[in-house]
Amino acid sequence: MPIFHVSTDELKPLSATTFGAEGIMERQHLQRHLRDQISVLDDRLMVIAEEFGDWLDSSRRIDLLCLDTEANLVVVELKRTEDGGHMELQALRYAAMVSAMTFAQLVDTYARFKNKAQPDTESARATILEFLGWEDIDEEQFAQDTRIVLAGADFGRELTTAVMWLIERGIDIRCVRMKPYRMDGGTVLLDVQQLIPLPEAADFQTQIGVKKQAERRERADRHGLRLRFWEGLLELAKTKTDIHANRKPTKDGWISGGIGRTGFSLVYATRKNDSQVELWISLGSGQAAKNKLAFKQLEGQKSAIEAEFGAPLEWQELPEGEGCRIRYVMQGGYKSAQEQWPGIYEEMTDAMIRLDKAFRSRVAALAV
Repeated sequence: MPIFHVSTDELKPLSATTFGAEGIMERQHLQRHLRDQISVLDDRLMVIAEEFGDWLDSSRRIDLLCLDTEANLVVVELKRTEDGGHMELQALRYAAMVSAMTFAQLVDTYARFKNKAQPDTESARATILEFLGWEDIDEEQFAQDTRIVLAGADFGRELTTAVMWLIERGIDIRCVRMKPYRMDGGTVLLDVQQLIPLPEAADFQTQIGVKKQAERRERADRHGLRLRFWEGLLELAKTKTDIHANRKPTKDGWISGGIGRTGFSLVYATRKNDSQVELWISLGSGQAAKNKLAFKQLEGQKSAIEAEFGAPLEWQELPEGEGCRIRYVMQGGYKSAQEQWPGIYEEMTDAMIRLDKAFRSRVAALAV
């Protein structure tokens, strides 16, 4: 949307221009102006350093290193171009590199920024504490997060897509557009707008981000728990049978082993509160009729199979699917108390051995 000049007669749109056309340089002008008036980007910021690069083995420098009122470090990256280049990648590197800064290092950095020749750390410390509203240093509350502000003439689709993805994953990063306009008399105006996240939607997006982070943590915890569950099961099972001896633990909810015939598998499966062993019949894509035929042949021997297995089985033809399943379900899953896992392993392994014994010769003899 253009900016309009309002007069008594009309609304007249101002002419959009570029920093290049106006001779406005990135460091010489934009960076210096924002350094001296950082509230243009965010009124909760305090500039700690300009062209900060106090790290080993790197010539890279942060345009502006800031501190916010929540005691978080803030990396401000500037670009006068209209696509943003790869500034989000640079800013991420800088944020990672500066994230380990201590409060003492912050004070020293600010003191040298204010007076490189004669840094006054006592004055710097007092100024920072006053900005934060602290009576004394609180290391536990300092730099709990590192935020990123990207400020440029505009941002390309690749950059904005990356920024939205990072926001969804809990990175506090925002895009602030600084667009110049020229008035008829030659005066240049600067329109500054936060584009991502939109200020009106920031709280909502934060809530969504928190929810998605929680979902990802829960998923990662679930995968990690299942991996540990399978590690223990396979360790025990290989001492009693070689059916799954060459299988490795996985984050999935099942582990498959062979029964000596292609298209038939002996499967361990676990859920939160129960587990199962099963014979899975799947001869391949488009072979539903053969799967059902094999299932029916085995079902015709149901009484003998269950007698040999030692318990009733669930016979699931699964008419809507291509495969068929014959299973035995037990109480206790990967979410059970871990002190119960050894007992669950014993029951699952014993059931798998009995399932193999009941089905192996019969599967080999099937006419499919």
